[in-house]
Amino acid sequence: MANTLVYLDYAATTPVDELVFKEMAECMMMSGDFGNPASRSHIFGWKAEQRVEAARKKVADSVNCDVREIVWTSGATEADNLAIKGVVEGGNAKPGHVICSAIEHKAVLDSCAFLERLGCKVTRLKPGKCGVVEPHQVVEALRDDTCLVSIMHVNNETGGIHDIESIGALLQKHPAFFHVDAAQSVGKLPIDL
Repeated sequence: MANTLVYLDYAATTPVDELVFKEMAECMMMSGDFGNPASRSHIFGWKAEQRVEAARKKVADSVNCDVREIVWTSGATEADNLAIKGVVEGGNAKPGHVICSAIEHKAVLDSCAFLERLGCKVTRLKPGKCGVVEPHQVVEALRDDTCLVSIMHVNNETGGIHDIESIGALLQKHPAFFHVDAAQSVGKLPIDL
């Protein structure tokens, strides 16, 4: 009996699907659309920009938002860093208060730890017996100086699903930004921004 390896972390990364690989390969060959999409002075850039904008529309349609709301980053870790550090460092003259769950992805927890070193206060909410943070916990943790709440949609280790719709509704009357790491849920659960 031969040993067969089984890979069980497809939520984190997967091999590239053959159809995706073929589509991407077309953009890397001289005969394809390999140009820099920011180069608007030649046909190669124009074609590459068309590809990028078509992809932007597909992503926007998949989460029901306007194409102008899609910002490209190198991945989820960079996106989390940009959102979390950007809200706190870019918008407040003094360090404020941030709420996150204690079971966030490492990228979020590391960003919050960085903000603590800058003087920001961070409240890490512990999940209940079902493995998720309940909406009432978020409301109870809010303070006047809370500038950001960061709760992931689907937990990358447990698969627990946070009720981000209810949390978002409860935050409507508070000025804090609401950041949701939905890297584990896009394409698996419906998302309506």
